[in-house]
Amino acid sequence: MNYNQEMIDELNLLALYNLDSTLAGLKIHTSSATPSAVAAAHRLHAKGLTTREDGGYLTTMGHEAAEMAQTLFHLINPA
Repeated sequence: MNYNQEMIDELNLLALYNLDSTLAGLKIHTSSATPSAVAAAHRLHAKGLTTREDGGYLTTMGHEAAEMAQTLFHLINPA
């Protein structure tokens, strides 16, 4: 099993969320974000992990996914 680039883009977005507050969301601006980040935001929303296509807030399932993504990042990059 390998991560493909789309998965990595989604994991990168999930890693940006602040898990300490449910009131902190993300806004992916189509004018300044990379096309891959915009597409990843759309996919996360379609999967039910975020509340909006442009980022928004994490859903309950999204919060769980972001926790896992961030934990994995810290495990493989213990800097």
